[in-house]
Amino acid sequence: MTGARLAQAPVDLEQVSLRAVEVALSAGADDAEAWSEESTGRQIRVYQGAVESLTDATSRGLGVRAFSAGRVGYASGTDLSAGGIAALASAAHAAAVAVDVDEHQGLPEQCGATPVEGLSSSDVGSWPTERKVDLAVTIERVARAHPAVSQVEDAVYADEEERIALANSSGFCAAYERTSAWAYASAFAGEGSELMTGQGIGTGRGPAALDPAAIGCEAAERAAALTGARKPASRHCPVLLDAFVAAAFIGYIGAMLSADAVQRGRSPFADREGDEIATAALQLADDGVDPAGLASAPFDGEGSARRRTPLIEGGRLRTFLFDARSARKAGRATTSNASRRSYRSPPSVGPANLVVEPGTAPFDDLVARTGNGLYVTDVAGLHSGVNPVSGTFSVGASGRLVEGGELAGPVRQFTIASDLVSMLRAVAAVGSESRWVPFGGSVRAAPVLLAEMAVSGS
Repeated sequence: MTGARLAQAPVDLEQVSLRAVEVALSAGADDAEAWSEESTGRQIRVYQGAVESLTDATSRGLGVRAFSAGRVGYASGTDLSAGGIAALASAAHAAAVAVDVDEHQGLPEQCGATPVEGLSSSDVGSWPTERKVDLAVTIERVARAHPAVSQVEDAVYADEEERIALANSSGFCAAYERTSAWAYASAFAGEGSELMTGQGIGTGRGPAALDPAAIGCEAAERAAALTGARKPASRHCPVLLDAFVAAAFIGYIGAMLSADAVQRGRSPFADREGDEIATAALQLADDGVDPAGLASAPFDGEGSARRRTPLIEGGRLRTFLFDARSARKAGRATTSNASRRSYRSPPSVGPANLVVEPGTAPFDDLVARTGNGLYVTDVAGLHSGVNPVSGTFSVGASGRLVEGGELAGPVRQFTIASDLVSMLRAVAAVGSESRWVPFGGSVRAAPVLLAEMAVSGS
């Protein structure tokens, strides 16, 4: 049995989008835009060497935005017949007539598409289902084989194939295909109240890009490294964030750099554009065209050509992330950061792939520079523990002590506290080895050494 593919006779999504725009204009809209998509996703979960669940779902839909006299309406649905398209386009126009005027709404001034190679991998569809099951089983088997591991809670493989088309009344019409694959495992080490968890993760365009042994081994080793963990003493000390934790913080910072968050007063970075908010060691960009970034695409959610946008460079905040609406409100140009979760929702501002530029320090050098501090490998409650206005945070953490520049015993049940700007200003070094982590979006991060942070333990 082979892996399921997109529908054998797929609809012409570009024609669907073009037709929806035509109908919306005929209904009275001043401008219109239509986003259509078709996707097939699979998820395989194994437990104790057997398939626990296997899902294979295909979705297809259309979302239409209609603009009328400074108003915008949105409608979405799954009926892509001529009648269904007409009904959606008419509904979008009717919704526009009923809402309040928003002078900043409208299509982008310029639309386009940036060529991006390697967005799709044929092995997503060509690998037999049995081979994908074997991949997940291997992840679990490797994790269970570690002598410290007492249980493997999850071992999951998933992939997705997408086709997306966008058309608007400015004459733009384009489409692209994209695939993604990911796998993870959650392993436990220890027993009872001493039970510790570790995760292993891998991402790529297709299953061939995943290393099941490495994923299983990572989950096991991260759990085993925390066995016997105790609370550390409270202190102010250097803190080394591993790539998983750094990615989680960067994902949160990226969301706060959206112009919409800034304009609503829900960001500690409001009014800080051009200011020195970090050390020169941290270089952060949003890159919508990196072939390895799973959120990369030729154009964003409203038809602006995707690109790379430096965010923090030379220690300074260079820009926020804009879509067409927030850019007009600020008197700026879009940074091509209109994001869509699916056809069901209209575009909104959001990062594509957040990329921390790797530094020059190998991991062992970062540990040595940490001196007598902490190596944090996991945080809990980040999204509820950060004040979106002030940027202050206090979150639970676990990891390892660092003593005399070397990794020492495991620690848990402590908190790290600061505020995001102070944290960025405390960056002393960034590791030389970066990786893609699907925490807080699509993020490429490396270990980050902070010169000092407040630690609350025993």
